[in-house]
Amino acid sequence: MKKIGFIDYFLHEWHADHFPEFIYEVSKGEMKVCYAWGEIDSPREGGFTNKEWADKLGIELCLSQEEVIEKSDYLIVLSPDNAERHVDLCKLALVSKKPTYVDKTFAASLNDAKIIVENAENTPFFSASALRYDLGLQAVKKDDIEAVDCRCAGDFKIYTIHMVEPIYLLMGKAKRVLALGNVQGPTLLFDYNDGKRAVLSFFDHDNVGFNIAIRYKDGSAALLPFDSDYFKAFTMELVSFFDTGVPSVCINDTIDIISMLDAGKKAVANTGVWVEVV
Repeated sequence: MKKIGFIDYFLHEWHADHFPEFIYEVSKGEMKVCYAWGEIDSPREGGFTNKEWADKLGIELCLSQEEVIEKSDYLIVLSPDNAERHVDLCKLALVSKKPTYVDKTFAASLNDAKIIVENAENTPFFSASALRYDLGLQAVKKDDIEAVDCRCAGDFKIYTIHMVEPIYLLMGKAKRVLALGNVQGPTLLFDYNDGKRAVLSFFDHDNVGFNIAIRYKDGSAALLPFDSDYFKAFTMELVSFFDTGVPSVCINDTIDIISMLDAGKKAVANTGVWVEVV
């Protein structure tokens, strides 16, 4: 059995709570989350301390990142809701030479993303939104797309990756972005300078869900409701990566996606002004 270690900002969060079960099930018991370290205890009301979380899940709580890295075959850097911690939390893992997955969102800014990559050394790693592996998105025709219209739910800072990554897979890297609305519910218009565009409307209500409507140049259309078990598909890719050491996502693509996210955040802070995607 191969042993996996978690490095997290705090351990009582949805991904750390559920990934151990997903990985053990998909790997048929050949991989197991055995070790974990959290920088702080959960700051959320009702949140468990790291020790309480570890005791509940039967995972060994380590005293340092170094201990997790030493004992583990594979690593997962979590902190999905606090990507601003990834520069520090990735530093040791990405020089360990042990296959490492960095949870979404890879970085809080384009500058942070570049620092993380520059710090990495001879360690296979990748990062991705689980929605990348939705079966509908994987199967949809991607040639001759003229426009996409997306809806995204939840906290803008945390969940925008779940639609920007599919937009990138469908249309590539945008040239510039314009924001309308407000920080609680912005609408982003991504422009491709060739007549193509992508619109992302953000709703801070969980019951809205994620979906994308696609229009093709011939006038036909498709709808992606993201209703497949994309977390299982993602976990299958994660287990395969740990087994082979071959990432399913190119880091250059991840940098492009963070570039779009970074520009989107700047656009929201400057409503009505076009922001270039660098």
